[in-house]
Amino acid sequence: MKRKGKNKMDQIFYNGKIITMEKANAAEEMKDAPEAVLVRDGQIFKVGSLTEIEATANEQAVRHDLDGKCLMPAFIDAHSHVVMSGQMAMLADLTGCVSFDDVAAVLRDYIADNHFTKENVVIGFGYDHNFLQEKAHPDKRVLDKVSLEIPILILHISAHLACANSAALELAGICSETPDPDGGMIGRMDDMDNEPSGYVEEAGMQLLQAALLPRVKPDFELMQQKMQEIYIENGVTTVQDGASSENDIKMLSSLDVSGKLKIDIIAYPVMHSDKEDLGTKYEISDNASGRKLKIGGYKIVLDGSPQGRTAWMSEPYLDGKSEYCGYPWMKDELVAALVKRAVCERKQILAHCNGDAASEQFIRAYEKAVTETGCEASLRPVMIHCQTVRNDQLDKMARLKMIASIFVGHVWYWGDIHMKNFGAERGNHISPVKDAIDRGVVVNFHQDTPVTKPDMLHSVWCAVNRVSRGENIIGAEQAVSVYDALKAVTVNAAYQYFEENEKGSIKEGKRADLVILDKSPLDIDKSEIRNIKVMETIKDGKAIYKMDIVC
Repeated sequence: MKRKGKNKMDQIFYNGKIITMEKANAAEEMKDAPEAVLVRDGQIFKVGSLTEIEATANEQAVRHDLDGKCLMPAFIDAHSHVVMSGQMAMLADLTGCVSFDDVAAVLRDYIADNHFTKENVVIGFGYDHNFLQEKAHPDKRVLDKVSLEIPILILHISAHLACANSAALELAGICSETPDPDGGMIGRMDDMDNEPSGYVEEAGMQLLQAALLPRVKPDFELMQQKMQEIYIENGVTTVQDGASSENDIKMLSSLDVSGKLKIDIIAYPVMHSDKEDLGTKYEISDNASGRKLKIGGYKIVLDGSPQGRTAWMSEPYLDGKSEYCGYPWMKDELVAALVKRAVCERKQILAHCNGDAASEQFIRAYEKAVTETGCEASLRPVMIHCQTVRNDQLDKMARLKMIASIFVGHVWYWGDIHMKNFGAERGNHISPVKDAIDRGVVVNFHQDTPVTKPDMLHSVWCAVNRVSRGENIIGAEQAVSVYDALKAVTVNAAYQYFEENEKGSIKEGKRADLVILDKSPLDIDKSEIRNIKVMETIKDGKAIYKMDIVC
């Protein structure tokens, strides 16, 4: 069935480096590189020599001289939160803050610029206590200095931790008598009797969000624009919404029907209870029928953040409370029930697992579900993040045909923090890409946007160099080839979505989802890969971004 809005004009791309991602390795890719690609009706019609392409194209064909630049398949996002990305783009941006004073200054400016009063709510996003001068969370003692009247909530860069001021705590009804919720924690003042400090973890955030978010009145037009722009500018044409609420899916569906989605979005409703009839609630046409939105399966969250020390580990964190291993979000019985339900419905399931104890919980639940249901179908379950997954667990994942979607950017962003939290042996095994590939596990990469930007080339750079912010090598033995890293953001990501026959490589008959780079990742020194620029993003044969211009 034809897709709507495709570009029906013949287009010839030539005179550049063409990476098809159809070969076994870089040597074969470069040896057999085609001279040109013909795009017709939104699909890759022919790949070959320029003479062959010109003989096949119609007389009105538009010629795109690459002028030495690189053409390759567009990047595919294997896990992020596209709706949240749009929301966070409109909040107070704390990502550049290096001190409590910085946090306070950004919030004061945000309040003044938006003319907020006590009837509003101020929300900020992106602080990271690991890189603040104070090496601590800016709790209510900091935020109360910004305002005692206007409720303020600031979210950690991991989106698993947060801080609130006294006004926000009062609005949420959080006081000394409020118990810690299951799967979460409410921080307390050190010098006072059980008084909340304003710092919360994991499920503790939900208490604040439930009270504060109804006061937030987002600009939906601006949000839908922002949530797509950041991906398009980075050469990404297929994106995930990896923990969708019912309202998120309604909004995405509305944008889809009205033709406002420029990229394909694959949504995964989040499972909280085995009593929900999600299969009926979220039936949406597959995007092969012309829609850009489809439901990929279900999502569960099993633990927190390793850099926030809430990931659930089998062995304790270092430099903290004795025997502290983080904690799970859900009990084994509920996880088993949710996973079994997904398998019974023949739905793909994605599980957030940062700690190896969470990884074990997911593997054990999936093994049990497959045994009890007798399911022989390859549902391609996905372990998301895989930060501390062990080799014995990778062996089990290979047998279960479980995909490892690895947040390899952790090596750069928090590699030094992980070494401190876990020690050399576990720290060097963060994001174990090479060990996973060697065991036959299908590996892809993601950036967990908005946690980090959807910069696929930065992830490729991380995977082949394994360098931290502190310029330390983190687990050199886990480094992989550039070509294997490129597979992780193209063909392997397409495989996760059961779309390997239509996306992820330059092959005749596949969709013309392409990206033009200023340099070929296979031609330059691997240390320079993160500096490559996206010049153009093409979706179904139509340019939707040219450098500095969103089309």
